[in-house]
Amino acid sequence: MAKLKHLPVCSLLLAVLLLALSSFSAGGNSSVSASAGPLYGIEFPPYNTAVADAGCDGRLVAEEAELARRAPSLKLNMTRRSADTAGTGSLVLDSAKKDAARIGTMHGRRAAPSGAARRKGSRPRRALSERVVATVASGVAVGSGEYLVDVYVGTPPRRFRMIMDTGSDLNWLQCAPCLDCFHQTGPVFDPAASTSYRNVTCGDSRCGLVSPPESPAASTGRKCRKPRSDPCPYYYWYGDQSNTTGDLALEAFTVNLTGAAAGSTRRVDGVAFGCGHRNRGLFHGAAGLLGLGRGPLSFASQLRGVYGGHAFSYCLVEHGSAAGSKIIFGHDDALLAHPRLNYTAFAPAAADTFYYVQLKSVLVGGEAVNVPSDTWGGAKDGSGGTIIDSGTTLSYFPEPAYRAIRQAFIDRMSPSYPLIAGFPVLSPCYNVSGAGKIEVPELALVFADGAAWEFPAENYFIRLEPEGVMCLAVLGTPRSGMSIIGNYQQQNFHVLYDLERNRLGFAPRRCAEV
Repeated sequence: MAKLKHLPVCSLLLAVLLLALSSFSAGGNSSVSASAGPLYGIEFPPYNTAVADAGCDGRLVAEEAELARRAPSLKLNMTRRSADTAGTGSLVLDSAKKDAARIGTMHGRRAAPSGAARRKGSRPRRALSERVVATVASGVAVGSGEYLVDVYVGTPPRRFRMIMDTGSDLNWLQCAPCLDCFHQTGPVFDPAASTSYRNVTCGDSRCGLVSPPESPAASTGRKCRKPRSDPCPYYYWYGDQSNTTGDLALEAFTVNLTGAAAGSTRRVDGVAFGCGHRNRGLFHGAAGLLGLGRGPLSFASQLRGVYGGHAFSYCLVEHGSAAGSKIIFGHDDALLAHPRLNYTAFAPAAADTFYYVQLKSVLVGGEAVNVPSDTWGGAKDGSGGTIIDSGTTLSYFPEPAYRAIRQAFIDRMSPSYPLIAGFPVLSPCYNVSGAGKIEVPELALVFADGAAWEFPAENYFIRLEPEGVMCLAVLGTPRSGMSIIGNYQQQNFHVLYDLERNRLGFAPRRCAEV
């Protein structure tokens, strides 16, 4: 018998699905009858139509101080945006569109040459015994499927809320003068208001780590005529209509410390970031993006010498939660002592931005899905691979694997929940109207080294209330052999990036309590 998992699915306020649901209802299928079959499993929580915003400076500071007293680590605060009722209709579609554009960009970047040789120009910093901490929160409140990190930038330091992204390297903020920018919650970063801001010149070796603008519209005709004084222009892209153009610069980032200096802060000078004057894309009110990829310009790489380690971890609260959680630069003793902490090795990669793992099989209801082994491909040879990515909302598998996974759920799902034909975007979807208790087949990913990542039901099924629809939160990537484990599937897991031992760790935790 297929293994089943209870589904206490919280309401998802991601834009893609709910707008799709609105379109579905408008097409004449607005009424969904209740299932006549027996009910089993555990209760779904009631639908929450208004999740409070978590962004208050005083509360964030209090959270950081309390965490500093409890745990010896260096951490940053994350917040996740919650949506009001009026905004839920467009959120899911935006997330799906952005995911699709992002996947295309990642597929192109995968073939980029390794930056290992370019790292020679980076300057090591003296290591400290403390670790860094920041608050992380759900971005649903401002209409996003990403997670946001609070970062303090400049002198005097000002707080900016940035998207946390393990799938890219460049840190950047929208900067004044903003010549072509998206809407942002709060003021943009003003270089003239900071006494520690410095441009990287176009003759600096660090300028070679970014791509220069190529089109006349993006570059405005700028050339490196004075290598020692002309600023270094950059152009960084994420997908269709998602890009940032500006000047590569150095600035002071202020971080919170725990450990020997618990409750204090440390200013880190000379952090390279993009000061973006032209920025376009679905960034949903954030101030910019905090890159946590493997490349030398990422925030994780630049701070490595500060926190004295080669590891960072985060724990993502569930989508729509008003609670905040933490991203930790350095080892977290509580995580390392977790009895259910599991590891899988990072796979070799052709490009040094992404964190690859080697997927071997997918289990649905305890049984391996019939997918040819070569479907999963490999990162190094460019034929595929599986990426762990905090900046992609849903999870994606190559189309042949997705079709097999989808069918496995259809075959193993209880007939108590009628299948909804023709539901937009996601599939399969079920009518669970009136069902107080639900069970779904279990889902697990098995890696080449034998490690298995088992997920709770709320990490791979989305329930839309009050419409009474439940959908599998997985999609296919028809034009790419790449698989992506997105942030929705990572909810309430403490995920560890151990670069010293070249492995990914994961343990189930209530992230609001980390």
